[in-house]
Amino acid sequence: MGTGLAQARDLSPSEAQNLLDAGTIQPIEKLNAAALAKHPGATLTDTELEEEYGKYRYKVDLLDAEGIEWDLELDAVTGKELKNHQDT
Repeated sequence: MGTGLAQARDLSPSEAQNLLDAGTIQPIEKLNAAALAKHPGATLTDTELEEEYGKYRYKVDLLDAEGIEWDLELDAVTGKELKNHQDT
């Protein structure tokens, strides 16, 4: 049996652009806006586009107005929220 570790891979800017041009993923600006809408007044501190098991995920780190860090994951195809929790 495997260890259950995910085999996520960061996508290069050119790979991301190709997926965007093909209409496979949503524009990064739209995904950023969706993430920021979850925590009004927060700022983006890091973003990554990853492929895991053939699915594209957009990972966002936010810092809210109270200084709390949040980890969000969005489906890069649909924009659906996959994870939204306080960074510990």
